[in-house]
Amino acid sequence: MDMVNKTLVKEFILLGLSGYPKLEIIFFALILVMYLLILTGNGVLVIASIFDSRLHTPMYFFLGNLSFLDICYTSSSVPSTLVSLISKKRNISFSGCAVQMFFGFAMGSTECFLLGMMAVDRFVAICNPLRYPIIMSKVVYVLMASVSWLSGGINSIVQTSLAMRLPFCENNIINHFLCEILAVLKLACADISLNIVTLAVSNMAFLVLPLLVIFFSYMFILYTILRMNSATGRRKAFSTCSAHLTVVIIFFGTIFFMYAKPKSQDLLGKDNLQATEGLISIFYGVVTPMLNPIIYSLRNKDVKAAVKYLLSWKTVKQ
Repeated sequence: MDMVNKTLVKEFILLGLSGYPKLEIIFFALILVMYLLILTGNGVLVIASIFDSRLHTPMYFFLGNLSFLDICYTSSSVPSTLVSLISKKRNISFSGCAVQMFFGFAMGSTECFLLGMMAVDRFVAICNPLRYPIIMSKVVYVLMASVSWLSGGINSIVQTSLAMRLPFCENNIINHFLCEILAVLKLACADISLNIVTLAVSNMAFLVLPLLVIFFSYMFILYTILRMNSATGRRKAFSTCSAHLTVVIIFFGTIFFMYAKPKSQDLLGKDNLQATEGLISIFYGVVTPMLNPIIYSLRNKDVKAAVKYLLSWKTVKQ
């Protein structure tokens, strides 16, 4: 058998920007600052959404979930990236790679569904404001968030298990910053047709379906807004929707670039393309979570009031 002559891989080596040492120092500083901003901005939003009763609404519940998700995602990948950039330690164990791949895929899939759920929430709030408290009851929006988390986790379990069951032979060098699934599939010394098919199905379920929900939700929202007589009401509705749409464009635009077109092993072997996708993944994994709390709510008067309340409460306690 061919497998007898093959040495199975026990660890991987993440190249990252190993060929550009000066860039590594710059990226280390930038990523560290952005990671601290992610923890601070999203952490404040999570705490505010929990402890301030004014934020106990479906919209802020979803925002709290999104912020918690961003913290989890970045914490599963950024620390190891920072270590590799500063210490030149680029090896990662087989199991460590699997864990990193699982969390990355799970958080990405969950965020896709959460953004779709948030579009539905905005649709009900703007198009059916009188029935909004009834339709978006606590049971409903908690269930919507739970479905997002559960489906993202199941999808990640399937994709990760299918990828890590493949035999990996002598080549264990990943031309990427992370154990990203397409970069890992390139190294498999076996047929990856099943992986490509399941990735395509995953793309349909977690990219196309949420985008369709978002598109049709906003078509109805736009129709409703244009029929409003109040200019103030139109501005408020547009303001609420613009924040969500901005994040949708950034998030889905980046993730489509990486996953919408699963590539064959030959195409994946192009180093320049792989390096470019590595930089794109850093943008997706660090810049987007950093911008989310700013775009969504740090300019929101309700969140500002909640943050001021938390800070004043902390001062009183001291």
